Amino acid sequence: MYLPAHFAEERLDVLHQLIHNHPLGTLVTLDAGGLNANHIPFEIAAPEPDAPYGVLRAHIARSNSLWKTASTDVDALVVFQGAQHYISPGWYEEKQISGKVVPTYNYATVHAHGPLRIIDDSAWLLALLQRLTNRHEAIQQAPWQVTDAPADYIDKMLGAIIGIEIPVTRLMGKWKVSQNRPQADRLKVTQGLAELDRRSPDSNAAGMARLVAGNSADK
Repeated sequence: MYLPAHFAEERLDVLHQLIHNHPLGTLVTLDAGGLNANHIPFEIAAPEPDAPYGVLRAHIARSNSLWKTASTDVDALVVFQGAQHYISPGWYEEKQISGKVVPTYNYATVHAHGPLRIIDDSAWLLALLQRLTNRHEAIQQAPWQVTDAPADYIDKMLGAIIGIEIPVTRLMGKWKVSQNRPQADRLKVTQGLAELDRRSPDSNAAGMARLVAGNSADK
């Protein structure tokens, strides 16, 4: 990933929070046919001795050949996409002065690298499913639990999936959120995004406005 220093985000807690808030990752692996991409919701766990940036865990369908065909010669890559939004040059002060401005696109993303491990263990899978379910069901008025389904049905479903684990050995964060613009422009960008969100609720506009407002000029 092209990563100018002023867009680099290295704080582990910030990187983990983006993964937690946007858990659907794009898992990129290499197999005999070339690059292979799968879209999978992950959880991120704390660092371990062989995983200095945390551990990613998820599950895939057993019928997905990924777990059999992914190369073990190269690390897997998982891309997590946070808030992203088009930035209009009309929000920059220079637009009124010289007109020498152009559009851009802001975004926050995390790239996690590490070896892909296959976990074929029903107890491990059940614990993962319970954690994922409890987290995502927490916003429901009557949260569904794994134990709400018949035990024999859950056992059957567990047999249809397989676990994957990636000890993260390299973690890159890119926060392209107008740090390279003057303070006055960043304020205008924040206001422009907030206005878009007011006119038509837009979680990306609102999220990007918060990111732009929260970053310093010398980031």
